[in-house]
Amino acid sequence: MSDHHDELAEQRRKNLKLIHFNKDNGSLIESEKPKVTFADVGGLEDVKKKIRMNFILPLKQPELFAAYGKEAGGSLLLFGPPGCGKTFLARAVAGEIEANFMHIELQAILSMYVGQSEHNLHDIFEKARESKPCVIFIDELDAMGGSRHQMHQHHDRMLVNQLLLELDGLQAENNNVFVIGATNTPWYLDSALRRPGRFNHLVFVPPPEEAERQTILGLKLSGKPVEPINLAKIAAETKFFSGADLEQVVSDAVESAMERMIETGEIEPITHDDLRKAAKSRKATTLDWFSTAKNYATFSDVNRDYQIVLDYVKKHGLK
Repeated sequence: MSDHHDELAEQRRKNLKLIHFNKDNGSLIESEKPKVTFADVGGLEDVKKKIRMNFILPLKQPELFAAYGKEAGGSLLLFGPPGCGKTFLARAVAGEIEANFMHIELQAILSMYVGQSEHNLHDIFEKARESKPCVIFIDELDAMGGSRHQMHQHHDRMLVNQLLLELDGLQAENNNVFVIGATNTPWYLDSALRRPGRFNHLVFVPPPEEAERQTILGLKLSGKPVEPINLAKIAAETKFFSGADLEQVVSDAVESAMERMIETGEIEPITHDDLRKAAKSRKATTLDWFSTAKNYATFSDVNRDYQIVLDYVKKHGLK
């Protein structure tokens, strides 16, 4: 029996789909996608713990959570500096619960025709209900769900209204459809999106810690001609760098090696000095984000939603 169950689970994993909206023909298309899980996400233990509590365990142990009036489904909002792996983390959630993954980007569903964008959004949620268990991931949620009071265009406000309708529909049929939003600026979201049953679970995704930075650098250098490099030292010198920042550092180091290659006519390895110089020439892009987030957390955070940002700033000596 156990072998049969494992076989079914493995088959289900193989059948998982990535679903996205094709703007060119206005339809939803599926593609095969290798699934990642939390085992592939380095660090972020506190983040994973919160997601397990709110998303994963209610699905795997529904009878225990039912005693507390909680059931599987719901919405989660990932926020933090850009380039720190919010999309990858959302995919890992889908992998953990063996769910289909639907990635929504605002630009793909927007239409010049009145009412078409709302229709596109509705189609996506309908497809998710047909494909459950399904994780809908809404990237750059602030672009779609910004405050309606700040919106000058009627159709922008209507799209936010449609999103609220869809989220409320999921709450009524809370049935193995999960919505994860990601934003760099949660303070710009329409307040209605933050009410219970919508995006009321906020999860802070910080920049990678030192050990994670070393792993990221190693992955980005993999398969390239490299001299022995002290990655631990480079990781220590790139405090607050996002994953995207580290990718750019490696890209700059590659360029230095290629310039030498053009001069010598031979493959030149990337050196420790290439990486060190590349890192020194860049500033962590997360620092500007923390400066803005700290202001909101200090002066405008009535519900202390962003206290975790202040705690991070204090712990890491950011000013």
